[in-house]
Amino acid sequence: MATAVVCAYSHVGRRALEALTDCGIDVLALYTYNQPEEDKWFEAPGKHALIKGIPVIIEPDINARHVQRNISGLMPDFLFSFYFREMICTDILAIPKIGSFNLHGSMLPKYRGRAPINWVLVHGEDATGVTLHAMTAKPDDGNIFGQREIPITWDETALSLTKKSAEAGYELLRETVPLLVKKSLNGIPQKSLGKSSYFGRRKPEDSRLTLKMTAQVAFNQIRAVADPWPNAYIEIENEPIRIPWAVPHSGECRAGHIKLTEDKLLLGFADAPLRLLELKRGNERSIDPSIMADWLKGIGLQE
Repeated sequence: MATAVVCAYSHVGRRALEALTDCGIDVLALYTYNQPEEDKWFEAPGKHALIKGIPVIIEPDINARHVQRNISGLMPDFLFSFYFREMICTDILAIPKIGSFNLHGSMLPKYRGRAPINWVLVHGEDATGVTLHAMTAKPDDGNIFGQREIPITWDETALSLTKKSAEAGYELLRETVPLLVKKSLNGIPQKSLGKSSYFGRRKPEDSRLTLKMTAQVAFNQIRAVADPWPNAYIEIENEPIRIPWAVPHSGECRAGHIKLTEDKLLLGFADAPLRLLELKRGNERSIDPSIMADWLKGIGLQE
């Protein structure tokens, strides 16, 4: 039986770990994070590990010397990284007998780096995917051993796309891991698949909306950081108001203005409005259009 050490996080990590155990891999240890918010939005990989009797290790520094010694002592065939938040040093990557592999949330070589699920939505892509690749010293740089494409719907959010990615990752691993065990799967250099692109960690200001944006650009920003991510926001007179959800609307509303009609509140962008379905001001949320309109008037927007 092939053995593995796994570094995993989020619902993608949970389903990927399930794929390994369903393939008959003996997982010797799971390195993960203590993230209580996972219980609300995601199924944590640690829960599956406990069900399967896999030791769960909460480790703030995966590259610490004691971690290297521990993994080396386990003598695994594989090291897998599933949506883990840290780069793993080459000394650890060199330990497994067969290899070290990462499951990345895009169709590499596109969208290397951080937050690929969020970035593909920001850029309005109509498809993305998951990629299993060998890990190297560079982020998301090694040979590709499998990919699975995922269509993106017009109202896709980061949460729904994360769940799709988790299922696609499960299927991809079930297909590829048995071949990796047999050493019958050859990697493909990323440079043979076209031009690469790289995106870094998202910063709070990346989610700031301006009313000079087109409605589609604004909508893409909103869905890219819908709950449970910190939502997109407009900021006028130094006060941010977050927009957990809004949708494109065919009605008329001047750019930079609001329009309240019956049960609909519109916010005008450069070319068209969005219908606001929820706002958050400080720690208070509202789905009442009249309250939301009052909030926007309070920061200087006019009907």
